[in-house]
Amino acid sequence: MKRMIFKNNTYLLLLAVICGACSANGEFPGLEYAPQMYHSTAYEPLSQITDTEEGAWVSSLEDGVGEFYNSNPRNPHGMTMREPAANTVRRNPGDYLPYRIPKDSIELASRVLTNPLEENSDEVLQAGQALYASYCYPCHGGAGKGDGPVAAVYLGVPAYNVGRYANLTEGHIFHTITYGRGRMNAHGSQIDIEDRWKIVRYVQQLQKQE
Repeated sequence: MKRMIFKNNTYLLLLAVICGACSANGEFPGLEYAPQMYHSTAYEPLSQITDTEEGAWVSSLEDGVGEFYNSNPRNPHGMTMREPAANTVRRNPGDYLPYRIPKDSIELASRVLTNPLEENSDEVLQAGQALYASYCYPCHGGAGKGDGPVAAVYLGVPAYNVGRYANLTEGHIFHTITYGRGRMNAHGSQIDIEDRWKIVRYVQQLQKQE
């Protein structure tokens, strides 16, 4: 019995020594199990690390190379991801170029921009109405009369069918949605280009209402 108690105490003491050896103390940071789980490496797609030993101290890879090695010997120049050619412009599914007219050039946008979407398309109008309900209704109201629930608190939201607002061009409306105007926030980062043009088509219908 005494021998068993001594044996168990020995195991407990050994366990305490092991745990104590792993703990941090002063300048010693301690030991970690699977450090790559605690100190993950940010993914840098355009980086090029050719040293197969880089990150070997945390590597758990079975191919024998370091954790940070990210070259691909099967591709030209060993690149896993190559930088795009100079002056490359990213295209979206609708093949729209990025909108480049500056924020302070609304008059230019009003003159030169034209809506690429079909004018009398029921599909475009229905999509524009749905987008309008999500992004525009809170301030402008369901019929574009400037009577949305937010307008009850922040006065001065215009009606689309009154005065100069009834004659705003499609370019003017698109530019305003993109950059905002007055107390209206910009929506360019929230709504993609084609969806902005769909909203413009629907707003133009609201401009014609009596």
